[in-house]
Amino acid sequence: MISFAQLLSLIIYIFICNSVNGQTTQKFLDSEREMRAAWVATVENIDWPSSKKLTAEQQQNEFKNIVSRYSEAGFNALFVQIRPCADAFYPSPYESWSPYLTGVRGKDPGYDPLKFMIEECHRQGLEFHAWFNPYRAIINIHNDHTDISHITKLKPEWFITYGNIKLFNPGIPEVWTYIKEIVMDVVKKYDIDGVHLDDYFYPYKIPGKPFPDLKTYNIYNNGMKLDGWRRQNVDTVIHLLHEAINKEKPYIRFGVSPFGVWRNKHIDAEGSATRAGCTNYDDLYADILKWLKNDWIDYAAPQLYWETGNRVCDYYTLTQWWNDHSYGKQIYVGHASYRLFEKTPSWCNSSQICNQVKILRNHDNVQGSIYYNTNSMMKNPHHIMDSLRLNYYSVRCLAPLKEGVSKTKIPAPKIKIYDSNTQTIQLDLDTITIKSLRYIVIYNNNLLYKVIAADKNIKVDFIEKNKAISKYTIKYVDKFGNESETATII
Repeated sequence: MISFAQLLSLIIYIFICNSVNGQTTQKFLDSEREMRAAWVATVENIDWPSSKKLTAEQQQNEFKNIVSRYSEAGFNALFVQIRPCADAFYPSPYESWSPYLTGVRGKDPGYDPLKFMIEECHRQGLEFHAWFNPYRAIINIHNDHTDISHITKLKPEWFITYGNIKLFNPGIPEVWTYIKEIVMDVVKKYDIDGVHLDDYFYPYKIPGKPFPDLKTYNIYNNGMKLDGWRRQNVDTVIHLLHEAINKEKPYIRFGVSPFGVWRNKHIDAEGSATRAGCTNYDDLYADILKWLKNDWIDYAAPQLYWETGNRVCDYYTLTQWWNDHSYGKQIYVGHASYRLFEKTPSWCNSSQICNQVKILRNHDNVQGSIYYNTNSMMKNPHHIMDSLRLNYYSVRCLAPLKEGVSKTKIPAPKIKIYDSNTQTIQLDLDTITIKSLRYIVIYNNNLLYKVIAADKNIKVDFIEKNKAISKYTIKYVDKFGNESETATII
């Protein structure tokens, strides 16, 4: 029997879905910025590279195609998993090369994948967010190919086995420092736009199998109860990362994509009107609200992988709840594009996710979307990529500004050469510190037309042939997301 709350949610959902699409588009145009991103999972070769047997050139071509497809569809960011299991998609002084690159842990792929991916994303106008799994070390202990140089062999006392997974023990202070060093090594060396953690903090519980950390608890608990101590351990890592990232590169956004339910309302009055069997607070020991309240993260991207009208976890209910519990930070909705392959009424066409986009755009504190996963999106089930490209993302945009950063005044681009015959310009960046810039952006009639990586004395082919153009404007965008004053070409 459907409850009154579920019935009310369904009525609201139907009303929104039947609203005029132009109204939704206008709300977006008024806000000008929106996160439009996708997760690129590398663990088990889910998204990229598609096989451990690819050559370096094949890997690069495959990634270029991913970036091109998303850029053409109106996206503006990729969240790429660069450390799935205590391994690295870059030369790391701490951990070995990922086996998902070559099939052999520790084998050099012959290039720096992280550097390549960052440059390719920026070249095509997309932000690059480095996605880390903080605690997972071995995804399946029955298929463990680690050698004596692996961190699980060097520091066996740091690890716990739970089910088939071996993971860092979140209660050991040395582990906190190690995780911070891993992340900061990337922050210092690479030109990333963000640091991203997924939902794997304490592991998802195995029924009837307690997490075996009582020995660690007895050493470090300081009189705290077990659940509170576990939450404090995760809090500490989040706070350490927040402080270190902001000190090193304050423009980098630091965020988390938690499981979609913080707590259920029947357990906690502040929780959502859901009946999830697992929650962040009670099961994963991730107190997302505390991190938002204390400004320890710049955004939360809750994984709202349910449909609107779901009897246990309703999409509309949860979108509203996260909107109301953002505490001044940004909320990006995580969409389950992989579910479009299901043969259920809710997921047998693209309207489920398209309507989810409509719904989130009617919530002032929700600033965009991240889709999981890339492999499913690239297959374009029910023409979802086409629907986004032609309708919801037909007007391009930049990602949202990081909250709380000071706005920097940037001088307008200086046009060095303008050739009306070849329809190209050359910009003179000699007067600008190139390291502070991220993009050159071109507008046509105040709508974003093209995003290009900032480069010294770049030549820009900026006008589509045979298209009636009234006015172009050109701006710089710095790494904070601030836009410069405008240079105009009539």
